[in-house]
Amino acid sequence: MRQFTLIIALSLVASPIWAEDWQVLTGGEIQIALEGRRLVYDSGARQEFRTSGRTLYNAGSDSWGYWEVRNDQYCSVWPPSDLWACYGLEVKPPAIRFVGSGSDVTEGRYVNE
Repeated sequence: MRQFTLIIALSLVASPIWAEDWQVLTGGEIQIALEGRRLVYDSGARQEFRTSGRTLYNAGSDSWGYWEVRNDQYCSVWPPSDLWACYGLEVKPPAIRFVGSGSDVTEGRYVNE
């Protein structure tokens, strides 16, 4: 039921019935929230999450990496590094945020292009 609620919330991003608090996402919900979607960050950078597991980040130039869901977290790696970084994901449409350790939080918004 929670996954169904998330799908509805993501499709109705401006809905006034959405809860005021950030919703912490689980693994399956993270997949739904990111797969095939595009985000824009406060810095103006953009990122897309391909269904293939590739991700494209652009803050002036393209940077290709890989993403996947592990243990209820979004994880990514950016070659040539082979170190994966993982983040919790929270959503309050139309915003979504990546929560790392400490005060490491990055917020973005869905782009419908």
